[in-house]
Amino acid sequence: MGLINPHQTQEPAAPAKIRANILRLLILLPIIFWSIWNYALDTSEPPKISIENGERSLQDVVTWDSHALYIRGERVMIMSGEFHPWRLPVPSLWLDIFQKIKAMGFNTVSFYSNWALLEGEPENFLAEGVFAYDQFFDAATKAGIYLIARPGPYINAEVSFGGFPGWLQRIKGHLRTPDDDYLAATDNYAAQMGAIIARAQITNGGPVILYQPENEYTVGVSIPFPSGKYMQYVEDQARKAGIVVPLISNDAAPLGHNAPGTGLGEVDIYGHDAYPVQFDCGTPSTWPPLALSGIYHQTHELQSPSTPFSLVEFQGGAYDPWGGPGFNNCAAFINDEFERVFYKNNFAAGATIHNIYMIYGGTNWGNIGHPGGYTSYDYGAAISEDRTLTREKYSELKLQAEWLKVSPDYLNAEPGAALILAYADNAAITVTRLAGNSTLGSGSFFVVRHSDYSSTSSDDYTMKLPTLKGDVSIPTLFDTLTLHGRDSKIVATDYDVRGTRLMYSTAEILTHQKFENTTVLLVYTGPNETNELALETLSAYPVVADESIRVNKTNDLVTLAWATSPTRRIVQIDNFHIYILDRNSAYSYWVPEINKSSSLIVNGPYLVRSASIKNSTLSLCADFNRSTIVEVIGAPSNTTTLEINGARTDFRIEEANVVANVAYSTPSLGLPSLSELSWSYVDSLPEIQADYDDTAWVVADHPSTNNSYQTLQTPTSLFAGDYGFHAGVLLFRGHFTAKGTERSFEIKTQGGTAYGHSVWLNGTFLGSWIGDASTSSYDATYTLPGLSQGESYVLTVVVDHMGLDGNYVPGIDTGKAPRGIISYRLASSIIDTTPITWKLTGNLHGEDHVDRTRGPLNEGGLYAERQGYHQPRPPVGHVTPGSPLSPPGEPGVSFYTAPLILDLPSDRYDIPLSFSFRDVAGGPARIQLYVNGWQFGKFIGHIGPQASFPVPEGILNYNGENWIGLAIWRMEDSGDAPVLAFELEAGVAVLTGRDPIVLVKSPMWSMREGAY
Repeated sequence: MGLINPHQTQEPAAPAKIRANILRLLILLPIIFWSIWNYALDTSEPPKISIENGERSLQDVVTWDSHALYIRGERVMIMSGEFHPWRLPVPSLWLDIFQKIKAMGFNTVSFYSNWALLEGEPENFLAEGVFAYDQFFDAATKAGIYLIARPGPYINAEVSFGGFPGWLQRIKGHLRTPDDDYLAATDNYAAQMGAIIARAQITNGGPVILYQPENEYTVGVSIPFPSGKYMQYVEDQARKAGIVVPLISNDAAPLGHNAPGTGLGEVDIYGHDAYPVQFDCGTPSTWPPLALSGIYHQTHELQSPSTPFSLVEFQGGAYDPWGGPGFNNCAAFINDEFERVFYKNNFAAGATIHNIYMIYGGTNWGNIGHPGGYTSYDYGAAISEDRTLTREKYSELKLQAEWLKVSPDYLNAEPGAALILAYADNAAITVTRLAGNSTLGSGSFFVVRHSDYSSTSSDDYTMKLPTLKGDVSIPTLFDTLTLHGRDSKIVATDYDVRGTRLMYSTAEILTHQKFENTTVLLVYTGPNETNELALETLSAYPVVADESIRVNKTNDLVTLAWATSPTRRIVQIDNFHIYILDRNSAYSYWVPEINKSSSLIVNGPYLVRSASIKNSTLSLCADFNRSTIVEVIGAPSNTTTLEINGARTDFRIEEANVVANVAYSTPSLGLPSLSELSWSYVDSLPEIQADYDDTAWVVADHPSTNNSYQTLQTPTSLFAGDYGFHAGVLLFRGHFTAKGTERSFEIKTQGGTAYGHSVWLNGTFLGSWIGDASTSSYDATYTLPGLSQGESYVLTVVVDHMGLDGNYVPGIDTGKAPRGIISYRLASSIIDTTPITWKLTGNLHGEDHVDRTRGPLNEGGLYAERQGYHQPRPPVGHVTPGSPLSPPGEPGVSFYTAPLILDLPSDRYDIPLSFSFRDVAGGPARIQLYVNGWQFGKFIGHIGPQASFPVPEGILNYNGENWIGLAIWRMEDSGDAPVLAFELEAGVAVLTGRDPIVLVKSPMWSMREGAY
């Protein structure tokens, strides 16, 4: 994922914002230089087409030229979105996401694999259950989706350690460098994951078409950089594992690293990322200056002219930090306006491999997230975390992708410079031409935007455009075109519509299809606009249009002009039908594929997953969130039966289209009140008692550390990673014999952004650092009660491990920033200190984690977790009745569990459910939510912002027994009565045609060997 995350690094590294600004400067300098150099670029030269990959290619299924990929000899636009299966740990829901992406008109998904979830213990690679990939590949194939595989080994992705397993903290070598011990550590994962991907390549009948080695290998510090030796090693690992599809890179900025021709470590296809407006969701209406590049294409021609222009990650949302404004703000920031302006600018540059990060974000469940973010990874993406499609940006993306599907001339067009006063008469308007090959009779496209891309003004303009029949000035039937606010238009000239040519259209094209003897063209326009198109046709054909359409006919041209209206207009010229829509109405149209060469047009449903025609039966698989009139444009004239979601449905014929009514009724859910569940309680911090037996705990006896980021400041290492604990709550017990003169205890802990700690002495609470949104380590001093000379005492320190930092910049090793105790001093005088012997624990057995089903990161070191009480059906004899809605008021950790019975109509409805925390009182607290043993929420009310935690069906049993767990860590004494409002809430139930959801395996509690 994108530019440096300002929450990824800690002292003593240079501040992240400085590094981000340096990287941004590195991006901007070449852009500014080449912008000046290329301003006068000749845009009339025909495109040069050449295939130059023969020597590098290991197969002939996926090839490329300077314009685009070819798949099985066919030139293809790669419209892709990022989706990580491990952020939705319900394999039967992966098809649901793929179908929603396919329904947008996309044909590809890019995915990371997360090494940390697959090799939690060195040399023990485990890709089973929710961490297996076969069902992911099968679902992609079923949905008709290609895949771009991105296994790292480093992925960033706002996950703990950037996807590295925690045990890499213990190697001496620098990460992401050619240091021998680092390279050796990657071998097993690279071989195993590479083989999994290799089996799924398109050459083996699978969906994988591209493979990305490494990730954003762009900036290095204090090391030779970039290292061709290192990149070549990663690429060789892939080839040895059987990867034969092209290798593609994702430079974090257009700097040309490892592009073809650069020598050792070069890839087949060069690509880069871009997050142009960065990540400040707090001011969603503010777009920063210098964010939109007008010279992407010219830069690409300098860096990698023989490969397609590839944006391997382009901003589709934003991460949100602890204490942030929330992901709804991020969706408002990276919204439909952003998509129109920035994505169309990418198309103006000729991008033909275009991947949006993220298209579906999902959830950072089970401690997989980085410390800079909370449980939700919604990302403000087009598809929300709960899988709903309520954001306008989803629909806007669909309009763009469907246009690209029916515009093959785009893949041949030659991008020109972004020009002012060249094609439009108003300097407030910038136009970039994508020139078609006039020799081949190809069409051209003109991308229109405001010169000040962030402008919210309305500006009138006229255009003079070159066509195959000479220059044409438009509009002709009214005075001016208008561009309103943050918008962008794609004006087409010489555009082929199934054998009929548009001389031009200022209305944007959604799709066009040919059905039997009729050609249907759908165009749409924005609000408060007047638009025009001119169609080359025989004058003998009458034009059938209502009075709201202005019509002008000449010998071989029909020109239409109209003002935007919410009322659909249909213009008929013989067997050529033009559907004129406003943009909001266009959002409800879907273009499901019937086969590789034909599609239907369906108007009305919330979602159309698929369509098929067999004999005289037309079948739709669709979803509905309200009663809907369904219209099918292009249904065969011999259709006698309509089936929607397998049910025969009455229909009628209107304007030659199949029309049916689908009734929707809101289901009765009867969700139980969580306050009325049969809750049980157990003290989950017995370790604070002086007589607690910690014999089984790990002795912190390492006199040194391999950590290359942090030097030891304690007699023995108290870095949790040195002892195999990499996630969740950490506990330390420090034993000492008092001298009787100790008055204070100084301690510095480190847990990552938004972490906290609490300290006890022999059961007496000393205090807490409750945490804030920006602090990752904290120095605290606690006053001690009077101690008796010669007596034994125990300090108990609880540290919230928020995940490991990323390792974005090779050479610094920020990911090795340790978690645990950095320093301490038990002062017995101004000079002397009292020695302490420490023990520690995290999750039971550390890297040899007990729960192989839920993975190596799902559990931390809380007593209830080590015992497995967070799993279904814990032993009744070990808990007592008690409600989390009125927990104990004193500092400590209480664990609550209860059965939750659901009986929901999930066979017909897709019902989003969330657990929400409201009105938390009684002082600062940290709460972890467990659902059937899966940790699906970390609520820190005093930091925020997340208070509602979606949990997908499949983790939740919608028709049977569930077990809910809450670990409540109270951090301060408070005069307020502790109160917790905890609710189960449902979103809008959607009548659905999805496949049935299969419950994931969620093992119940059983006695754990060696549990303490």
